[in-house]
Amino acid sequence: MKKIIVGATGAIGSAVAKKLVNSGSEVHLVGRNQSSLEALASELNSTYTVADVLEDGFAQKILSDLNNSAIDGLAYCVGSIELKPLKLSKKEDFNKTFNLNLVSATEIIRATYDQLKTNNGSIVLFSTVAARKGFTNHSIISSAKAAVEGLTVSLAAEFAPNVRVNCIAPSLTKSKISEFLTKNEKMAEAIAKSHPLKRIGEGVDFASIVEFLLSQNSSWMTGQIIGVDGGRSSVV
Repeated sequence: MKKIIVGATGAIGSAVAKKLVNSGSEVHLVGRNQSSLEALASELNSTYTVADVLEDGFAQKILSDLNNSAIDGLAYCVGSIELKPLKLSKKEDFNKTFNLNLVSATEIIRATYDQLKTNNGSIVLFSTVAARKGFTNHSIISSAKAAVEGLTVSLAAEFAPNVRVNCIAPSLTKSKISEFLTKNEKMAEAIAKSHPLKRIGEGVDFASIVEFLLSQNSSWMTGQIIGVDGGRSSVV
C-alpha cells in the first residue's frame, strides 16, 4: 500500500513523507520542483511524480506513475499565502487560489477514490486558522481554505464508511511560501508572540498527526477540522 503526498517538497509535505517512511509506510511523492523532488525521493527510496497541480491532467499523470500500485492514503499538503486588501484583489487572484487549494484537491481525490474505497483509505486536507478567525487582508486565502473545510465535511459524509476525510488547520508555518513574512526578524518575532505557544510552526509539527490520520489508529475519526496552530484559534 502506498500513501500519496501531494506538495511533498514543501515544509509540511516533506516532514510528513519522512515521518511516514520512518514509520514503515510506502509513499508516492508529488511536487513540481523536479530537483527537490528527486532528491527527496532518493533519500526516502520512494516513487514520485513531477507535476503541477494547476496543470490539466496532473491527477492522471500521478496514477500512471503509480503503475497500479495499491493506495490507502492521500495527503494534499498544498497551500498558498495570497495577502492583499479586497479592493486591490482581482478575480484572477481568487481563481488561482481556489484552483490550487480546492479544485485540484478534488481532482486527485476523484482520481484515487476507487482505490481508497477498496482499501478503506484516508484523506488528509489542509486549511488554515484564517478560515475561521478573521485576519486583515486574508479574504482570498481564507475563503479558499474555508471551502476546503466545507469539502472535508461533505466528503466525509459522502465517502463514509469506506473512506475517512479529515482536515488540519495550521497557523503560520516556516516554509518557502511564508518567507516573505518570516525573513524579517522583527515581524517573525511579533507573529510568534501572537501565538499562545510563542513560536511559529515548523513542518515537523504536522508529521505525527498526519501519520495518525492516515493510519487505522484514527479509524473512528472523519469529518474533523483539527487546529495545529500554537493555540492561535482558541486561546487568547
